[in-house]
Amino acid sequence: MSPIFYQILHVSSLIVLLGYTFYAFAAPAETRKKVLMITGVASLLMLVSGIGLLHKLQLGFPGWAMAKLVAWLGLSALAGVAFKRRAQANVLMMVGFVLAIGAVTMVYLKPF
Repeated sequence: MSPIFYQILHVSSLIVLLGYTFYAFAAPAETRKKVLMITGVASLLMLVSGIGLLHKLQLGFPGWAMAKLVAWLGLSALAGVAFKRRAQANVLMMVGFVLAIGAVTMVYLKPF
């Protein structure tokens, strides 16, 4: 598969993961199982496509990729936390924004 395929899959998974994560902050409790399944699948696709892209481009595992891995881990956990900590929704949404913006910044700047 080409690197373009991995890029499209990676970015599409990010959009789905972010969309459903922020939906989880306002979703009714009965949608919890469905939302967590969708975010779980999107998270897995993000991880596989990101690692696949690093392999296809023969980049190894640089520091910026490790920072993205930490951001991915935080975003992956955020949907589950959103259902349990409704009172802290504003703070958790800001954490989600910071993690997503930080991950995108790592791709473009590659500071380490």
